[in-house]
Amino acid sequence: MLGAIEAGGTKFVCGIGNEHGEIMDRISFPTTTPEETLGQVIRYYADKQVEAIGIGSFGPIDLNKESATYGSVTTTPKPYWSQYPILSELRKHIHVPMGFDTDVNAAALGEAEWGAAKGLDSCVYVTIGTGIGAGAVVEGKLLHGLLHPEMGHILVKRHPEDTFVGSCPYHSDCLEGMAAGPAIEKRWGRKGIDLVENQQVWEFEAYYLAQAVTNFIYILSPKKIILGGGVMKQKQLFPLIHRHVISILNGYVQKEELTAEKIGQYIVPPALGDNAGLSGSLVLARQELERSRVTV
Repeated sequence: MLGAIEAGGTKFVCGIGNEHGEIMDRISFPTTTPEETLGQVIRYYADKQVEAIGIGSFGPIDLNKESATYGSVTTTPKPYWSQYPILSELRKHIHVPMGFDTDVNAAALGEAEWGAAKGLDSCVYVTIGTGIGAGAVVEGKLLHGLLHPEMGHILVKRHPEDTFVGSCPYHSDCLEGMAAGPAIEKRWGRKGIDLVENQQVWEFEAYYLAQAVTNFIYILSPKKIILGGGVMKQKQLFPLIHRHVISILNGYVQKEELTAEKIGQYIVPPALGDNAGLSGSLVLARQELERSRVTV
């Protein structure tokens, strides 16, 4: 059995499953202080016989294994979690191999293994919820570099009718500052779920998300783009985003997937639904277990 942790900024989801992605058990609880939250994680796994655990964490996080702060959350604005060594704290109590990556990289990995991008060697997974983050699989591998991808903070053009200043504490009107769930609520004074019939809300939202998607197409050229998270449960967004992406591309990229007839099969919701991150964490666990067996 393998363990999986989707360590989100709003809630933690823990589960156990197998190497085929089948989830046998899961539990979720709110993300509060590190001590309280990780205490619940540790208690959950106390009686679980797992060979390895994969952790997909909210970020930013340090993924450099040579770094003294590897496995830590870094500059998050979330209270109590900035610079918190999440991986080393878990290792003190749970003595199995642990794979560690961002929650969105884990979700991208899960969708590539068993979901909407199964059989493809590249995809981008974007979550639009409390924040905006994205993970990428490129030529069969998760994308890393100087740091992990931070695609939620790219700059976007402002909608001509939008006067909202933005809600990102670092950049104001970056993608997350203009299109994450809290940005919708601050701009309109109500949560998105209460604004379903307001067409301008979703026109603005699609305008910003389509710019991001187009940039990802230009830069990473993924074979599938998957849009998940709470905001994307507003199904009316997908056709609006499809229309805007085609308009922005303006015929520059000549691929069948980017035509009006096919784009609905290219920019899609997660096939694994709310289990994308947890399933991807199972892949992280499996990979770490395989690495540990090679090095023994």
